[in-house]
Amino acid sequence: MSLFQIPPPTRFDLRFSVAGIPVRVHPLFWVIALIFGAGSNNLPGILFWVVGIFISVLIHELGHALAMRRYGQDSQIILHFAGGLTVPESVSFGLGYARVAITPNQNILISLAGPFAGFFFAAFIVVLSLAMGGTVAPNTILGFIPFPIVFLPANFGALNSFFMVLLWVNIFWGLINLVPVIPLDGGQVTRNILIQRDPWNGLRISLWVSVVAGALMALVGFLFLGSIYMAFLFALLAFQSYQALQGSAGGL
Repeated sequence: MSLFQIPPPTRFDLRFSVAGIPVRVHPLFWVIALIFGAGSNNLPGILFWVVGIFISVLIHELGHALAMRRYGQDSQIILHFAGGLTVPESVSFGLGYARVAITPNQNILISLAGPFAGFFFAAFIVVLSLAMGGTVAPNTILGFIPFPIVFLPANFGALNSFFMVLLWVNIFWGLINLVPVIPLDGGQVTRNILIQRDPWNGLRISLWVSVVAGALMALVGFLFLGSIYMAFLFALLAFQSYQALQGSAGGL
């Protein structure tokens, strides 16, 4: 079973809408957010992570949903234990229902809209920090990925911690989503590009890229980041891509 399947509704779902886009939050989303926040040594730190993950994942999915709307496709957002999904909705067509035809290039832009919505939000946090009298120091993730650290005035100590959570989630997980692993955004972009370049073998090549990239990211997560969750997630995604290869026409 795929981690990115639509979870069935429950009576504990939180439902609301943003800009006319329906949002459903599955209860297991909060469980995963709590697990990520468990590393904090105090209740405010845990709450910062839960709220920060909720806001960041929602902004990411809103990026996808608004891009879909731009091309005439309605959608709904579902936040669940593996992150979030933006699901296209059928529209009335004649006597039945159908989905709007989206071109491969439009699909690429829709896929990129999620991570870049997070990057723009992170940039907003940096600008807001500067406007509040804070400073920004350059840093890196894994020694080479640029990452800003904000320092607000002392009377904004708690808010400073919350801003750092927002920056971490939006930048780091935005970059993770751009890794060419299916069904992440980077994997969708890679698949659409390769299918356009090679309609016969593009899908198969994209699945091989997904297998290799997923295995490498699992190693990075385990060996360099010490994240069992990240290692498990990418190992599972790589395995699912390998299974898809075995089931594809032409085999391996």
